[in-house]
Amino acid sequence: MTNSISNKLDTALAGLKKSKKTGLMTHLVLGYPSRERAIRLAAELEEGGATILELQIPFSDPIADGPTIMKACDVSLKSGTTVHTALEDIAAISRAATIPVVVMSYYNPIFAFGAEAFCQKIAAMGVTGLIVPDLPPEEEANEGFLAACNRHSLHAIRVVSPASTYQRLRLNADIASGFVYTTSRFGVTGAKADLDPRLIGYLDRLRTIFRVPIAVGFGISKPEHVRAIHGHADVVIVGSAIIDFLHPSGDNSTNRNIPAFIHSLLSR
Repeated sequence: MTNSISNKLDTALAGLKKSKKTGLMTHLVLGYPSRERAIRLAAELEEGGATILELQIPFSDPIADGPTIMKACDVSLKSGTTVHTALEDIAAISRAATIPVVVMSYYNPIFAFGAEAFCQKIAAMGVTGLIVPDLPPEEEANEGFLAACNRHSLHAIRVVSPASTYQRLRLNADIASGFVYTTSRFGVTGAKADLDPRLIGYLDRLRTIFRVPIAVGFGISKPEHVRAIHGHADVVIVGSAIIDFLHPSGDNSTNRNIPAFIHSLLSR
C-alpha cells in the first residue's frame, strides 16, 4: 500500500535523515498532572529539543502502558479530563508548537466519537498522525480508520514489538505511514536501567522490512540509551522517564527543569 500523505511530520523525519541525527518523540498524558501543567509541559519539551510531541488521550484501561503512565491516566481522568477537553488541549498545544504533533489514543474513545469526525477534527488542528495501539489491521474493513486518516492527511502510525511474527511485521509494513512505532521489548511502558541486548539486532531486522522510519520506545530513559540506538532507529520515544523526572519518588513538585532534562537525553 503506497501512502501519499505528506505533512510536517514527514518534513521533520526527512530533516533527521539528512542530518544523520536521532530524533526524540516525547510523550505526555493530556490533563496530567493538570490541564494547565500539561500544556506548559508540551512547550517545555519542545524547548528542550524534542523533535515530535506525542499527546496521549487518557483512557481507563491503557493495556499497553506500564504503572507510571497508567497512574497518570488515572489522575487525569479523576481530575475531569474527557475526550472533548483533551481535544481542546490538543488544539492549544498544536497552535503553539512548531514541531509535529501526533496523538496517541486507544480506539474506544475514537470509536465513540466517530473515526471520520475524530480524524477530521484533529487534522484541522494541525495534528500530523495518530497512534492507536489496540486496532489491528484486520479491523479496517469494519472501522474504516485507515481510510479516514488518509482522507484527512493523517499518518496512521503502526505499532509493532519484538513479539510480532514476520507475517505480522509484513502486514504492518504494507500499510505503514509516517513511521513505525516499535517497542524495545516485550511488555508495557516504563523506564528501565538497561536496554534488551537483543534490541539492536531486532531494529536492524525491521530496517529490512519497513520502508518508513523507525521509532523505538518503552524503557528509553538515559542518554546512553539514545546513543546505543543511534544509527539503528530514526527516533527514540520517551514518556515514563519524563513523568518520573517530573515527580521523583512521588514528589508533587512541578518545578523541575524539563528542558534541561530533555536536552541531556540528546547529549553525545
